[in-house]
Amino acid sequence: MKQADATLSTLDRAISNAFQGGFPVVERPFDPAAAALRERGVDVTAEELLSRVRTLDEEGVLTRFGALVNAENIGGAATLVAMHAPPERFEEVADQVNAHREVAHNYEREHPHLNMWFVVSVADGESRSDSEANGVTVNTRVDEVLAKIEAETGQETYNLPKLNEFRVEAKFMLDGPISDGDVDCSHLGPDVDPSDRATLTPQERDLVVEIQGGLPITETPYADVADAIGAEPGWVVETIKRFNLEGKVRRVGVIPNHYALGYTENGMTVWNVPDEVVEEVGPAVASLDFVTHCYRRPRHEGVWPYNFFAMTHGRNEEESQRRIEEVRETMNEYWAVGDDDWDSLFSTRILKKTGIRLAERAEANTSE
Repeated sequence: MKQADATLSTLDRAISNAFQGGFPVVERPFDPAAAALRERGVDVTAEELLSRVRTLDEEGVLTRFGALVNAENIGGAATLVAMHAPPERFEEVADQVNAHREVAHNYEREHPHLNMWFVVSVADGESRSDSEANGVTVNTRVDEVLAKIEAETGQETYNLPKLNEFRVEAKFMLDGPISDGDVDCSHLGPDVDPSDRATLTPQERDLVVEIQGGLPITETPYADVADAIGAEPGWVVETIKRFNLEGKVRRVGVIPNHYALGYTENGMTVWNVPDEVVEEVGPAVASLDFVTHCYRRPRHEGVWPYNFFAMTHGRNEEESQRRIEEVRETMNEYWAVGDDDWDSLFSTRILKKTGIRLAERAEANTSE
């Protein structure tokens, strides 16, 4: 893994900070993007900007350039699952879990009991209310996958579907120009209105599949996408802008490899927040710029007492601990946080990371 934080140029840092969202969705986006950087004191041409983005992508400093598709709004369902893998059988259990293609991510985390955490993503399935989990809405296909995993491993799974989303914005700032974040050019381009369709059209499905791994890093990326799927460039521009408005696309820009930027400390903090203050605590914690994900999830009585998750990242252990303490201080403004009311689960190993299978979820949610 290339640790690039110390070697990135001033221009590289400006690009990473400025365009983790809000990249122009226009025919030739690198022209207004470069102009926006020049307005902020970063002297760069469109050609130079394009060249650097391409190089950063090739070197692995970026995971991709383009639209970050919101799988939840495309179709299907996903959920976070925790389980105990006995230390003497850990590798065997990991292999059994990872063999399920519905398992998109799997991490080993530091916890005395729940040491394996994975994401299950399915393309279809009916929603139902789980009476044993206080009416939490779950997916029948997820139920089937978890039942198979339990039968194969002999271990109980604990389904932790998202109840409330307060923030999903994994952005990683660097020291350097525009260190406060986005240069937002999302207002450029055609005006669009949201659609009232619950499903995708076949052409929208083709677009999602084409852009899920990133846009071509060329002078005219949207026209190149249009050519690949047999669509008009204007339609691609308008649809991506509309998807952004509707939440099908979270943002358009550079998606950095946070490990390459030096953000190697990945802490999942969990909290037992009194139910009556969760709706106040959520937005307050989500407002902390270093919190990348912030959710309410169900408890599991006798096993898992926590109902609030806040993911933080740091460039070293000291920074990570400092940020976790700031989350605690923010929490403490709303309720008296005790030592037993929270925990921090650091990931020790990536066991699987294949990503959400967007093509399957888009296909299952497509109609004429």
